Amino acid sequence: MAAIEISNVTKRFGTYAAVNDVSLSVPEGSIYGFIGPNGSGKTTTIRMIMNILLPDAGEVTVFGRHSSSSARDDVGYLPEERGLYKRMPVRRLLRYYGQLKGKSVRDLDPVINAWLERFQLTPWADKKIEALSKGMAQKVQFISAIVSKPTLLILDEPFSGLDPVNADALKDAVLDLRRSGTTIVFSTHDMSAAERLCDRIFMIFKGQKVLDGTLDEIQSNYGHDTVRVRVTGGRAALAGFTEIDSVNDFGNYQDLRMSGDPQAFLQKLAQKTTVQHFELTKPSLHDIFVRIAQPTAEDMKRPVSGAN
Repeated sequence: MAAIEISNVTKRFGTYAAVNDVSLSVPEGSIYGFIGPNGSGKTTTIRMIMNILLPDAGEVTVFGRHSSSSARDDVGYLPEERGLYKRMPVRRLLRYYGQLKGKSVRDLDPVINAWLERFQLTPWADKKIEALSKGMAQKVQFISAIVSKPTLLILDEPFSGLDPVNADALKDAVLDLRRSGTTIVFSTHDMSAAERLCDRIFMIFKGQKVLDGTLDEIQSNYGHDTVRVRVTGGRAALAGFTEIDSVNDFGNYQDLRMSGDPQAFLQKLAQKTTVQHFELTKPSLHDIFVRIAQPTAEDMKRPVSGAN
């Protein structure tokens, strides 16, 4: 059974179609990435999954069920806009969120204790939220989303604002939850995180599905027209080459979107500057995202592929 089935869903606000005839299926037990520019319809789609909004057309099911209190109790949600009751102690707050999902304090306390210990928050269990650092508060909010042991967990920018140590702690927790069978919808603007974590990736743009597949499937639809180079002189040394359609400059190296023969280009480049690194590579998810969200005239001539 799919964890989430979205079938030909449309959601309008007045005459504006925020989501237009979108279908997708989220496999049970997977990490499913949701990406898209601001205003693309991503949040509207998540809110329909959460039953915060109802579709104008089509249907959304979670574990085969339409909206119901029992279905909602199976879903945990970490919103991008964080918000906790600042004057509540940590343990009391986590019990409160768990009880909202129908869990008893007797069942909740062992789960709360285990997560507080894992995130090194046990000494803070009886402190008010307002006494916590930002990183601590974000970990408490993460625990609040999973304390009821949901079978579906929706994470909206879970690593935003976290330092690398705390981000790694949450990343490891997410992977452990997936291993235990939890289905995870991961909404992010961090393309590298989506590449590393997600089993499948869905992209919505202007209300329509434009990508849906594994990273390999998506990259294959965009060919092997990317060259990664590191040359003496950096980006300035790449000026004047007609084979280069676009440059994504990372400072120490550049990803070039190419046309023509890469080997012939390498020979010309070596005559102009010292080539320290030259690699044919698949386009990154970041590059594909930019191609779709900011299409060139050439891109406009072909349909956006990758959607199933």
